[in-house]
Amino acid sequence: MAKLTKDELLAQFEEMTLIELAEFVSAFEEKFDVTAAAAAPVMMAGGVAGGAAEAVEEKDEFDVILTGAGDKKIQVIKVVRELTSLGLKEAKDLVDGTPKPVLEKVNKEAADKAAESLKAAGASVEVK
Repeated sequence: MAKLTKDELLAQFEEMTLIELAEFVSAFEEKFDVTAAAAAPVMMAGGVAGGAAEAVEEKDEFDVILTGAGDKKIQVIKVVRELTSLGLKEAKDLVDGTPKPVLEKVNKEAADKAAESLKAAGASVEVK
């Protein structure tokens, strides 16, 4: 198999949707047992300033999982777009493909706010 250049890889990533890219990053992290650098700014924005010992004691990263769209699917799609800044098609695909994570590795406050917004729109949500 021919080795792809950096430019060829970037061209492939440009063609991916945000959801496809997020799934790729998750698979990459799992395969190579690493964490993407993009997670660090999210943690900093959440106000995480404690040491490693504090991280072990208390969970500070949460995933918001959409488990069902309910009767008001259009409203749920709108909320998903607000929370993730996905395009209409990507947000619709996410809602149609439940259960799917809407937000990953966010602080408790952001996870609760997102879950509340999604529930208000009629969706069923799980925070892990």
